[in-house]
Amino acid sequence: MRRIETADDLARGAAELARIDPRLAPALALCAPLPLRRKPDGFATLLEAIVGQQVSTASAAAICGRLRAAGLDAAAPIRAATDEDLRACGLSRPKMRYVRSLAEADPDWAALRHAPAEDVTRILTALPGIGPWTAETYAMFALGHEDVFAPGDLALQEGARLLLDLPARPGAREMRAIAEGWSPWRAVAARLLWAYYARAKGREGTL
Repeated sequence: MRRIETADDLARGAAELARIDPRLAPALALCAPLPLRRKPDGFATLLEAIVGQQVSTASAAAICGRLRAAGLDAAAPIRAATDEDLRACGLSRPKMRYVRSLAEADPDWAALRHAPAEDVTRILTALPGIGPWTAETYAMFALGHEDVFAPGDLALQEGARLLLDLPARPGAREMRAIAEGWSPWRAVAARLLWAYYARAKGREGTL
């Protein structure tokens, strides 16, 4: 099973992606080097993903900082914490339930490292508060899977609309079908679309 671990791995994948779909080659050149965006795998990364749902980046960073300062960034301390402990760090009642569920489940992180992306998504989405997007991006950035995508991501959909000159932003089902053509390098295509969308957003005033 190939993994994207380094910038060189990503560059090789980008070259293969350009060969698979030449329409992407100009955008790959424009956005090179693509961001690696690798994260450590394990409890803390998924905890941060849950905390970050539906709040600003600044708010999520502040809450995560308070959790780390309180020693509440691992499964065992979360299991032992009171609601007051978690609330003091800024967690809402639903997010307290989600992080407790994650701490109770405490998946076999070592096994997830070697599992296919489909299994990673299935195992993680069985937990409250973890949807497909969170599971797919975990497989992509924490585990380095090269052939996983997040078709429900609005930025990926809009990036595809702009890059492929589509008449409308594709929905999740259409986006999934489009991305099938980029296998086995869909995670590289995702990085490209995010980067291309970011550049397009930066040019909005002149488009």
